[in-house]
Amino acid sequence: MLHVARSAFKSSTVATAARFLTTNTCNSKIPFWEDPEPTTDNHRDAPTTDRYDALVHSAGRSRDFESLYSLLNARVKQKCFNSASTFRFVTNAEPDLASLLDDLNRTLARLDKGFTRKSAYDSLIIRLGKLGQVREAMKLADAMVAGDYGADSRSYYPILRALVKKKMMKEAWDVMDGMRRNRISPDLMSYNEFLTAYCYIGDLNSAVDVLRKIDDAGFQADARTYDAMVLGACKTGKVESALRVIRRMIDDGVSPLYSTYGHIICGMLRLGFYQQAVDFVVSCGGVDTSLDTESFGILAARLIRSKRVEEANFVLKEMNRRGLAMGEKLRDYYKINVA
Repeated sequence: MLHVARSAFKSSTVATAARFLTTNTCNSKIPFWEDPEPTTDNHRDAPTTDRYDALVHSAGRSRDFESLYSLLNARVKQKCFNSASTFRFVTNAEPDLASLLDDLNRTLARLDKGFTRKSAYDSLIIRLGKLGQVREAMKLADAMVAGDYGADSRSYYPILRALVKKKMMKEAWDVMDGMRRNRISPDLMSYNEFLTAYCYIGDLNSAVDVLRKIDDAGFQADARTYDAMVLGACKTGKVESALRVIRRMIDDGVSPLYSTYGHIICGMLRLGFYQQAVDFVVSCGGVDTSLDTESFGILAARLIRSKRVEEANFVLKEMNRRGLAMGEKLRDYYKINVA
């Protein structure tokens, strides 16, 4: 009975997709995912990541694992790679999540070897990490290791991120130990997950320990490492230290992230250093328009919220003078209070 139901689901999914998502090749219509080299004069008929995600979602909700298998294989061949939405049909509302994941594991294990199979597993683990389903994500990571499906440190990022987000630091370190037992060496990004978590809560002693581990492992600090250090300094009210870190960052040839500037701006404002925050943003301006838009916008919004009218109006005038885009609320404020 189950086999019959799945066959019906498959027919329904494929028929629907074939009706609306086809491409003309050799004067015959075939589903675009079955055409190895689709050609079309109409770009609306071309395969896209979004279209594949929609079909995967439909097949997944229908528990049509054969169609799911075909779609996951075909999308990579047509360079419509898995996205954050690929497995959105997997939710915490699923009445029997374990059973669904068992079926998905069996389906993914049959995919084409190499990138196709690995990327599908990684994408599903990302989805489970976002759902906070750490145990189920670990089962999939273990399946990747057992099947030699290309598990690496990136396969574990979502698991580490989910654990440190819940402040389950011991469990996260246990995952790192498990990676090593599976002969998977944690990379810099793995350590950065811990560093960011400790810095976010202001636990600088633990953050320093992570920095030592990074150094012992032979890694060089990257933009996210420095970003976390700036965050930690600002969270503990050490803005001067944060400024020294960002200067060293630039001296080392590492471009700061937009968020790194944001940490300093917010750190200054929390301490009541309103003018210093304005001076900082202005002094950093003129190099990257997108960064300027972000930094000036954050500063203006925070100043308005803090009722620092004079400073806020100055920042908005600067934004207008520099031709920086304003959000709707900032634009309305500017028209009413500044222009």
